Amino acid sequence: MIPIRDTIPSKNYPIVTHVIIGINILCFFIQLSYGQNTQKFLYLYGLVPARYTVPELSGYFSFGQQAFSFLSFMFLHGGFLHLLGNMWSLHIFGDNVEDRMGPFRFLMFYLLCGVLSGLTHMFLNLHSNLPTIGASGAISGVMGAYFILHPTSKILTLVPIVIIPFFFEIPAFVFLGIWFLFQFINAAGSHDISGVAWWAHIGGFIFGIIFLKLFQAFPVTGLSGTIKQLTQKKTSPRFQVIHPSGAIDGPHLYGTIYVTPREAYTGTHKVVNIPWGFHNRFFRVTIPAGVTQESLLRLRGQGKATSQGERGDLYLKVIIRADADSSETG
Repeated sequence: MIPIRDTIPSKNYPIVTHVIIGINILCFFIQLSYGQNTQKFLYLYGLVPARYTVPELSGYFSFGQQAFSFLSFMFLHGGFLHLLGNMWSLHIFGDNVEDRMGPFRFLMFYLLCGVLSGLTHMFLNLHSNLPTIGASGAISGVMGAYFILHPTSKILTLVPIVIIPFFFEIPAFVFLGIWFLFQFINAAGSHDISGVAWWAHIGGFIFGIIFLKLFQAFPVTGLSGTIKQLTQKKTSPRFQVIHPSGAIDGPHLYGTIYVTPREAYTGTHKVVNIPWGFHNRFFRVTIPAGVTQESLLRLRGQGKATSQGERGDLYLKVIIRADADSSETG
């Protein structure tokens, strides 16, 4: 299962999430610059359990190096696909969690989840001499928080069956529940030979749920409130999921699309996803400048097919509101 998008729009720009993604990309290029010495680099800055439990190894590292590895390991990756998968997951789930927590609490939350995920892996693999690297543990914590905050959100998911890609909208609690079960099954059957820190994922997810409850008890500071005002989005989500309806015996379909007053005045473009059975259709919709409340946009030939092989039209009602928020947008 490959997550494509969730259906919960964030109300603020996720500045911390984007900064973390940027730092990970920068660290990846630094890692690549070491060339043939990459393994030494990873052994120094990755999390190696044996460095802390085997005296013959721990003596080669200073206290600062040992402590820093608990932070640095979560910004290193084993390859481009490893980096891409982690950063894409952080992009999907991180903005909504940061939206709830605020930037400062989210940053501390992310780092703590990463550190505790590393400790979970270390205590269950005390004598492993393999460097553990990757943001997966910290991102698992973000996913754990998302699991509690938005359980009924829909995750647009790509499921390749043989060579045919199918798209499904899966409730977040189902998607993340299956993901967690998959981690546990692999962790139970792994003997530190797969190269994947499954227990770090499990630990991160569980600590994410725990830390969410703790961080929600902390009051929001005035500075966080100011930053939220400065980072508040002035546009509706560019990607919107629409579930159209229509008469049983009619070819036309009807749905709703959301825009802000500024977008209605200036005009904008949206990408619309319409789930239909096992298929999902994507359209680029142009919102003309000067559109008014409850105007209808007509998408020719995007309705239901008739018995004569012709297609009806899809009509989208434009709803203008300041937050342009909807449970069906993402």
